[in-house]
Amino acid sequence: MKNLILTELRKKSEALGFHNLGIIEVPLKLRRDYYNEWIRNGHQGTMDWMERNNDRRLNPERLLPEAKTILVFAMNYYQPDPKRGYRVAKYALGKDYHPLIYKRLKKLCRFLKENCGSDQRPYVDTGPILEKPVAEAAGLGWQGKSTILVEKHRGTWSFLGTIVTTEAFVSLEKGKDHCGTCTQCIDSCPTKAITAPYQLDASKCIAYLTIEHKGSIPHQYRQAIGNRIFGCDTCLDVCPWNKWAEITREGHFQALDLPNLSDILDWDEKTFNKYLSGSPMKRLKLNRLKRNAALVLGNIGKLDDLPMLKRVEASKDPILKEQAQWSINAIKSREKSSFS
Repeated sequence: MKNLILTELRKKSEALGFHNLGIIEVPLKLRRDYYNEWIRNGHQGTMDWMERNNDRRLNPERLLPEAKTILVFAMNYYQPDPKRGYRVAKYALGKDYHPLIYKRLKKLCRFLKENCGSDQRPYVDTGPILEKPVAEAAGLGWQGKSTILVEKHRGTWSFLGTIVTTEAFVSLEKGKDHCGTCTQCIDSCPTKAITAPYQLDASKCIAYLTIEHKGSIPHQYRQAIGNRIFGCDTCLDVCPWNKWAEITREGHFQALDLPNLSDILDWDEKTFNKYLSGSPMKRLKLNRLKRNAALVLGNIGKLDDLPMLKRVEASKDPILKEQAQWSINAIKSREKSSFS
């Protein structure tokens, strides 16, 4: 009976756009000592929410009374980067995946309720659950040296969703590490945020700096950010296992049409909301997006971009003002050296 239910669950999940399903019984062993030390060392940066609810984060069986199993679902989001002068992390090229996957997990929860009478709780990067270690334990793949989950025949481009259930299912075999001697993710990290194999200092990561960090971008990382205005895919891009990556068939993830950086710097709130409605980028709010756009122009901009940056320099926001000044000086210095 359980096998029949799992077979039907897989079919339903595939029909909903998930390409893989992992299963792990609880309680399960997670890297509790590593995580606690990671927090003590401040590698979470200003993401103080990672310090809360760790009794449940490190003991996921406490997420739901009488929980017996965690089901982990993977959904492909890979697509080539659009041809434009700046980069947005692939996960944020289209609409926000959280509500889409959550609704689909709810459908699977209803199926389990109707067929098993069990209780379920779905999560999509929203609750105190360590998705990647749980996904590895559930057999989906392994956490590579970048700490990103790698799937053997998919690579690095998967969204994860989990269902904690009171129904008992048999665990699948834990994912085996196939990184071998490869260190491409470590070697390619622009800010050296991957401090050692399987060790990430998030406070140095470009994804953290351009998305989570609310203040000025530290000077020592500005040039390394290059042309990235939201997130960073470098350690994902270079993973050799991506040779099997397939373009997503989910229309929800199709890249939004965005203007050039100078136009973004000219946005008001109405235009910001118009372009980024439903986008993960909207969480930045307007001024932080402008901060990132101004920084990137400092790295790749031309003299033609100076008038817009000078307008930003007149901003009342001290972070925007300082960033515009830095970028103006960077462009002038670069253009001057090109003619010397």
